[in-house]
Amino acid sequence: MGNPEEHLGVLEYNVPGGKYNRGLTVLAAFRELAGPQQQDPESLRCALAVGWCIELFQAFFLVSDDIMDQSLTRRGQLCWYKKEGIGLDAINDAFLLESSVYRMLKKYCGERPYYLHLLELFLQTGYQTELGQMLDLITAPVTQVDLNRFSEQRYKAIVKYKTAFYSFYLPVAAAMYMTGIDSKEEHDNAKAILLEMGEFFQIQDDYLDCFGDPALTGKVGTDIQDNKCSWLVVECLRRVTPDQRKILEENYGRKEPEKVAKVKELYETLGMKAAFQEYEEKSYQRLQELINKHANRLPKEIFLGLAQKIYKRQK
Repeated sequence: MGNPEEHLGVLEYNVPGGKYNRGLTVLAAFRELAGPQQQDPESLRCALAVGWCIELFQAFFLVSDDIMDQSLTRRGQLCWYKKEGIGLDAINDAFLLESSVYRMLKKYCGERPYYLHLLELFLQTGYQTELGQMLDLITAPVTQVDLNRFSEQRYKAIVKYKTAFYSFYLPVAAAMYMTGIDSKEEHDNAKAILLEMGEFFQIQDDYLDCFGDPALTGKVGTDIQDNKCSWLVVECLRRVTPDQRKILEENYGRKEPEKVAKVKELYETLGMKAAFQEYEEKSYQRLQELINKHANRLPKEIFLGLAQKIYKRQK
């Protein structure tokens, strides 16, 4: 059926190479939540499979996102659609990556009592992430720069749906369902912490897109050129004088390197690096407070471990 070698090529190019945070979080959370009787080899094998399902899900989103954003590199190599002979075939390859998630889920967890919970979780998370991507795209049309669209409220909505649900809530929620924790109250408590963590993570990502070292991040940032509603531009708009806003209007969302440089220069002038460092400290403190408030019946170690992993990251 089809060409297995080609499908393998799609998997081998796009799934490895990241930090595996999402997949490893499933395993770490499962080990924290599972009782000794739940940690048999077969159950751990299922947890590993679900971790890989999330990494496949991530690859599906990234391959699609790179086409839509016309990105050049990802994880230190050419974006999949940029490879010779691939082009827009990458759209179908992204669909195959998504389909592989559900085939793998059924193969390894189909007979488990939590299978339906996991299936619904992945379907709901996919829908939420696609809504976030749509909001991102309509907020930042490549040919139409309108700084009035870039509000904090709009930014938070994009981040919540595009990043936080699949990157933070999905791995922990999957482990919770796998260990029999399916009450709405417990999932709402986890969500309160994890969605905040997702926002923290995305703001770091926005900062690294502009100020990170491509040798460490593995990608060349394009948020300025792509007219993205990023944390930096939202914060910048709160600080600018009318003259500085004019500079932003004339240069943001433009591909020319000299225009991108002018936006970065404005960010430097407005002290955006210091603003980010201040935000990072405050946000980390808020995460600690949320963990203390909401992680009453869930092990705090799950959330503390995740927070420590992303705090002060460089990639």
